[in-house]
Amino acid sequence: MAAGEYEAAEQTNVPTQSAADAVSTVVANMAEATIDLQQQVARLQALLEVSRQVHATTSEDEVLRSVLRIVVLELEMAGACFTGTDFSYGEAPDASTAPEACLFPLRDHEGELLTTLAVAPPDGRALTLYEVDFLQGLALQVGVAVENARNSERNIEWARVQKDLDAARNIQRSLVPRSMPDLPGFSLAVRSETCYEVGGDYVDVIALAAGDLILTVADVAGKGLASAIMASSFRAAFRAMTTSEIALETLAQRMNQHHWQEGEEARRRYVTAILVRLDAQKNELVIVNAGHNPGFVLTPDGEQRQIEASGTPLGMLPGITYSTERIAFPPGSRLLLYTDGLTEAFQGEEEFGQDRLLDAFSSSQTANSDAMLDSLWTAIREFSDGGPQTDDMTALTLMHVA
Repeated sequence: MAAGEYEAAEQTNVPTQSAADAVSTVVANMAEATIDLQQQVARLQALLEVSRQVHATTSEDEVLRSVLRIVVLELEMAGACFTGTDFSYGEAPDASTAPEACLFPLRDHEGELLTTLAVAPPDGRALTLYEVDFLQGLALQVGVAVENARNSERNIEWARVQKDLDAARNIQRSLVPRSMPDLPGFSLAVRSETCYEVGGDYVDVIALAAGDLILTVADVAGKGLASAIMASSFRAAFRAMTTSEIALETLAQRMNQHHWQEGEEARRRYVTAILVRLDAQKNELVIVNAGHNPGFVLTPDGEQRQIEASGTPLGMLPGITYSTERIAFPPGSRLLLYTDGLTEAFQGEEEFGQDRLLDAFSSSQTANSDAMLDSLWTAIREFSDGGPQTDDMTALTLMHVA
């Protein structure tokens, strides 16, 4: 073959060889892409499985322990731990000196830091891109799981607290007098509604052996559970002291001293109270007002009397003495005792107030105490236009039927 022919043959074979190399390169790239895709799929599958595991429990401790086992056993790390906790696995790193690349923060949905996962690669090597990617995805999932676990624990705790509050509310409601003493010629009723589950208002009617009645409405400073506990303690002491049938002013003095001696917390939760003794034979009321809202007495001749405080609230100061006020209570007379929840109902910025309450009480034509309380509650709710109750509301009405 001539030299020219060999050259032609060689030139003809060059593009053929280049095409084969190109095909090989493409195939190699496709193989690498396939392997990389398989790795990504495997990583996602692993991350999905890990996510399933960490979300399978509502215990924060179990979530953290599970994650540390996964990090050390599945990623073959030397050790791992969570900052600010006692949880670690393997040769746990010192998070304060660990490289930033080995720290993976866990955050809640608002971005607040919950804790940080610190890992220790084997032999002190650097983390691979695959490991970093996996750990970052894991940290996101664990942050969600930890927040969910904390919310679940809060919900369980709240459910327990709510159950206790429901029981306390039922107990407190059972302490409100359900039936009134049968006293011919008199109509008596009480009503008490708490602002929260339980409250600090106290109302009671106690029949004495001599035939008289002790009526009281009291209000512990503050609201909620602490005030409710103090009101129950006050009730127990008050009922115990009334059995001796001591004079009303002496009863107030002893209750004041007793509450003061209960300690600092009791002093902070002093009690305003108005005490009334009804002598049905003499048609007379004896009243002591210990720092409470004025009681209203209406007589058949149209006179309106307000029984103002004759001393400080019970338990506020030691050694206080109280004076009584005697008021004739002939047929046709009315008495109203109440807590400030009735006067402190609002319509916007305007308060229902003491004057409106007295007007509602005096203008009602009913001769039945239950109906009287209905009319007062209706007037208050109409004034507040369905607004929320902002304080405990308690009242007692006594009517001497003509």
